Amino acid sequence: MGDWVIGALINLLGNIFINFGTNLLKLGHDERKKHFVLANVGTNVRARMKPIIYFQAWRVGILFFAIGNCLNFISFGYAAQSLLAALGSIQFISNIGFAYYVLNKRVTIKLLLATAFVVVGNIFLVAFGNHQSTVYTPEQLAENYTNIIFLFYCLSLVLVVALHHSIYNRGEGQMLVPFSYAVVSGAIGSCSVLFAKSLSNMLRLSMSSSDGYSILHSGFTYSMLLMFLSTGGFWMARLNEGLSRFDAILIVPMFQIAWTFFSICTGFVYFEEYKVFDALRTTMFILGMMSVFVGIYLLAPDDDELSKGGEVLKDGSLVLSKDSNLSQDMERLFIMPSKNSQIKDIEIIWTSYADENC
Repeated sequence: MGDWVIGALINLLGNIFINFGTNLLKLGHDERKKHFVLANVGTNVRARMKPIIYFQAWRVGILFFAIGNCLNFISFGYAAQSLLAALGSIQFISNIGFAYYVLNKRVTIKLLLATAFVVVGNIFLVAFGNHQSTVYTPEQLAENYTNIIFLFYCLSLVLVVALHHSIYNRGEGQMLVPFSYAVVSGAIGSCSVLFAKSLSNMLRLSMSSSDGYSILHSGFTYSMLLMFLSTGGFWMARLNEGLSRFDAILIVPMFQIAWTFFSICTGFVYFEEYKVFDALRTTMFILGMMSVFVGIYLLAPDDDELSKGGEVLKDGSLVLSKDSNLSQDMERLFIMPSKNSQIKDIEIIWTSYADENC
């Protein structure tokens, strides 16, 4: 059994754990929205919510998410980055089951078809991807970071992040807003894969070298660790915020697609994994990416689905539209307090929407 197969199996298990943890994180956010103090009744409803850390589903989700990422970290030392990034397709298979059983989401034929396109595309990426398992020395890794092509790629990544961040801040387009949010998150968060692979590579090298101690206790190792924690922390924070703002059935695939795409591109440029590609592999790889993009397009929900629900503000409060189901439920709680035992836990504050400056 080749090293890349071992890395692939570990990565598959890690991806399942990550997806399960992600859905538990979303479940925690859904529970959070149900435990609030009503603060405004009018055109919109604003509700003050508890900190997310108080909810057990979220805490368990963090644990599974961390274990999955640890498994993925180990796998990076045994297989090419582009191959392991493409294996994230397993999350689209498990995401349907988790969303159905854990989040009680309705799985439509359109969603199944979209997931099928994404999975088939990722299968192509895996089948025709890089199957090498190269171990790099610290000197080789450091040299790759100063490569002119990699530096140009980093500049392009900065421009992509700036563009989509401005699109997200404008808030125009029901599908464009979450997509831009996912692109910014994936572009920066995927860099953690590069730093994780560098660290995992050095850990593997130190285990097989008599000079392993000096390899691990070097300035380069500590700089890679710092960059990994920074980009990984950014990815985790954006994922957590995105799950609170958007529907998991929409934002989770977008997150994964953006992360997969940028992780593959980074691996191609930094480790020069494209050198093993011939005409056939290149063609099939492009077809795989096209299939993935078709799946992204089909994942778009209907306009009436996007108009329901609400938005979580940066101050931890929730703004719900008047026609959302939760808003209607809260109005029924207010109108008929005698029939709802939970009304004692709700504080009604009679202020206008304009005075709150929501």
